Amino acid sequence: MAEKTNCKYVLKAEGLVKVYGTTVKTEVLHGLNFSVKSGEFTSIIGYSGSGKSTLLNILGALDVPTEGRILFCGEDYGKMKPDELADFRNKNLGFIFQFHHLLPEFTAIENVLIPTWISGVSGHQREKMNRRAEELLEMVGLKAFIHNKSTDLSGGQQQRVAIARALINDPTILLGDEPTGNLDTETTDQIYDLFRKINQTYGTTLIMVTHNDQIAKRSDRIIELIDGRIHSDREKAEETRADVG
Repeated sequence: MAEKTNCKYVLKAEGLVKVYGTTVKTEVLHGLNFSVKSGEFTSIIGYSGSGKSTLLNILGALDVPTEGRILFCGEDYGKMKPDELADFRNKNLGFIFQFHHLLPEFTAIENVLIPTWISGVSGHQREKMNRRAEELLEMVGLKAFIHNKSTDLSGGQQQRVAIARALINDPTILLGDEPTGNLDTETTDQIYDLFRKINQTYGTTLIMVTHNDQIAKRSDRIIELIDGRIHSDREKAEETRADVG
C-alpha cells in the first residue's frame, strides 16, 4: 500500500457530533473518533440513515461538525477561512458522487479539466494539465472518447470521467459517496478495480461510502455505522488484501 504523504494518519476525527435543526434537533453523529492512515482504502457502510453521507461530507470539508474536529496531517481545517478552505479542498480532496455531475455541453476532457480552470492554471501549466487529463482518461479506459460529449457516453463511462476529474489535481484523499450506486454489477466491479489501481499506483487514500457489503470487503478497512455511532471498525488481515485488476 503506497503512501502519498509523510504523515502516518492523513485524517483524524475527534469527537464528531452533527446535529440538524434548531427547534427540533436531530443528532445524526454521536461523538465519532477514528483515524485514517495515509494510503489506506476505507469503506464506510451502514443502513440508510446511519450517518454515512453526513460523515463523508464533514470529512470532505463540505459540511462542518456541530462539535469535534477533523485533522488533516495534524492541521484542523475547521479553523481555515472560507477562501483557504476552498483552496484546500481543490488541492487535497477529490470527490466522486453517485451522480457524476458532468456538464452535458462539455467533452470528456473538458469535464476533467474543470477543477484546473477553477484554480486558474494558465500557460505552460495549462498544457501540462491537458496532458495529465489525457493520461487520466486513458488510465480509466476512455482514450477513444476524449473528445466525446458526456451525453454520448454510457453511465459507466460517465462515472469514469468523473473519477478522472476527481484525480486531475492529484488529491491526497479521494472520497466517494455511493459512486457505483447507479451502475450494474459488472460495471461496479470494473469501477472498484479502478479504485484499487488508483490506490496502489498513486498512493491515494480512498474513503468510500457504500451499501454493497461485497464491494466493501475488497477494501483494506471497513467502518460500520449504526444510528450515527461506530458499530465496528475492522482492518482486514494483510493476506486478504488481494490485488484487484
